[in-house]
Amino acid sequence: MNIVKPKQTISYLVIAIALVLTFLVWNNHLFAGTAPTDIGVNNGKLTDCPATPNCVNSQVSAINIEHSIKPIEVGGETQRIMADLKLAVQSMPRSTIIKETNNYLSVEFTSKLMGFVDDVEFYLDDTGKALQMRSASRLGESDLGINRQRIEEIRSKLTSLN
Repeated sequence: MNIVKPKQTISYLVIAIALVLTFLVWNNHLFAGTAPTDIGVNNGKLTDCPATPNCVNSQVSAINIEHSIKPIEVGGETQRIMADLKLAVQSMPRSTIIKETNNYLSVEFTSKLMGFVDDVEFYLDDTGKALQMRSASRLGESDLGINRQRIEEIRSKLTSLN
């Protein structure tokens, strides 16, 4: 009769955990979630944030402190604004442009370790002076403030381009 010793059990447990972690890292699309079908601009508005705190939107009321973020004030011609935005986004790691029009940009940002995906949208509103945006995590409850930080980084990049 073979008896498993405590040291052997710990070794097996460590190996099993290492294999699971390796699988998760190499298959990071596991946490990508499903691409939303309800994003985009509808009657001049981006989709509202869900009730979870992992989303910011420049078109929600400032009273909604958890989700509200100021739009990026811009000036100049639409083509130049959108080109600068595209440059700023493409300079960031793990960004993929999904859809682009003359006044709208949809981007996916993927986290490095686990492959979580955030959907980020930019809409140059009809005034041509405000870049509206929405950034939301596909999965989970909290994003530890990453969506807000990302938008602020893009704001900073655009400011430095102008």
